[in-house]
Amino acid sequence: VQLQASGGGLVQAGGSLRLSCTASGRRTSDTVGWFRQAPGKEREFVARVAWSNGDTYYAGAVLGRFAISRDNARNTVSLQMNELKPEDTAVYYCAAVNDQGQWHYWGKGTQVTVSS
Repeated sequence: VQLQASGGGLVQAGGSLRLSCTASGRRTSDTVGWFRQAPGKEREFVARVAWSNGDTYYAGAVLGRFAISRDNARNTVSLQMNELKPEDTAVYYCAAVNDQGQWHYWGKGTQVTVSS
């Protein structure tokens, strides 16, 4: 699985950004999602979605502000980020689960910077 993310940028607090991730290659599981890593911090889970039925799950810090979705026809996963806060500043990574249930495939990150 190869993952290519795009859509990062600089936005003011309260603004919105939309990230996209295009997946190619053979799918090894039903799960794809987003993680992020802020400077000096560990990488953390943001959201995931099931390719098959669109079921979603979010980290508490983004619940109600972010929305993950998938487009099976285009093999893309999107992350709509609203009400952005400075603490959302991070490099965001698209990721996919392998056939052993592990987050194994990672795209190159895309920088999101939220100014106060």
